[in-house]
Amino acid sequence: MTKRSEILRMDEAIAKEEKLLKHLERSIERDNVRFEEFLRENEKKSVEARTLYEQEARSTQEKNSEIRRLTAEILTIKSELARFEEILVDYKSYKDLLFKLSPPEWQDAQRSKVMSGKGAKEDQNRELKDTAIRNGLETPGRQLPSIQETRLSPAHSDSLVTDPKLDSDSSDYEDEPELYFTDPQQLLDLMTELTEQNLSLIQNSTRVEETLEQLQQSLKTTKKNHEKDEEQITMQINEMKERIKKEKARGARLERKVLLHVSLNTQDQDVLLDALSEKVAEVHCSCVDDRVTNLNTLEKLANIEKRLSLLLQSIESIPEEKLELMKKIKDSERRTREREDKLREQREKQKERMRRYSERSLADSKKISGKKLMPRYMPVTQRVKVSNVDSIPAQDEIHEYLFGTENTD
Repeated sequence: MTKRSEILRMDEAIAKEEKLLKHLERSIERDNVRFEEFLRENEKKSVEARTLYEQEARSTQEKNSEIRRLTAEILTIKSELARFEEILVDYKSYKDLLFKLSPPEWQDAQRSKVMSGKGAKEDQNRELKDTAIRNGLETPGRQLPSIQETRLSPAHSDSLVTDPKLDSDSSDYEDEPELYFTDPQQLLDLMTELTEQNLSLIQNSTRVEETLEQLQQSLKTTKKNHEKDEEQITMQINEMKERIKKEKARGARLERKVLLHVSLNTQDQDVLLDALSEKVAEVHCSCVDDRVTNLNTLEKLANIEKRLSLLLQSIESIPEEKLELMKKIKDSERRTREREDKLREQREKQKERMRRYSERSLADSKKISGKKLMPRYMPVTQRVKVSNVDSIPAQDEIHEYLFGTENTD
């Protein structure tokens, strides 16, 4: 009993499971049908999207090709515009040139005509604007522009903006420009005349430049000559100043000698004159003529001065290098002679000093007793010193006068 009930229960469970399986199979079939429908719809949509994409790609290619064509046309138009602008600039320059070459009276007449034409055009434009404003105010119920009219492309709007300029330019060029030259031969004649004038001006300028260069060259040469003359004059002035200094020194020396001679008494003057006459005779014999003559002292002095002037002239004609060499030789001889004289004087003084020392040492010493004798008045010092005229030889005086080695204050 229990087994049968168990079997029945299991059969019922199996039936339930079979029923559930059938229900699941039916639901799976429904889902499969829906999925197939979904796949078909997706495939249909993909086909439609592919066709739409192909259509859009074709349209974009067409638009791109159209854009390229339009850009090429725009570039060609721009190049044409640039070329036309260059041609226009050339034509304007030609027009200006022809206008400048025309006579001034005709130019003034053309300017006055242009000004009157501009005034008339301005009046006409003002009247047109006034009439347009009046007509616009009189029209009732003006409609607003449509959206398509407002949404214009930038290029179209630029063209609309630039239309007045084009209109003004076209209005400027509507009238045919007037030219003074009706025949090309007139222009050729004028150009030949202008070229001849230019050539004459160039020739004149070259001639003026040549004369200017010649004047500059002559100015340079005269300047150099003036500089050379100034240098020579300055050298001569310096030489004259040196000679004046030497002459002044000689004059001062002679003045001192004259004062010395004046201060001496007549006896000393006679002695001095005798000594001078002897010295003049000696100088005349050694320098001018060694023969015995009956000339007095003044004539001998005149001969000596004449000989001295001749020697000075010959010295001036001697070249400077040779003169400098002779001066150096004479200076060296004078220095050696002075050195020998100094040494001889020093030796003589030394001998005199030694002689006095020996005499003093050999003499008996005397003792002085009593007061020292004092004079009743101080002895008057001798203001004028008598110099020995024969102390300086005549050759040394001539050497000092010629070469100026004596320092005179």
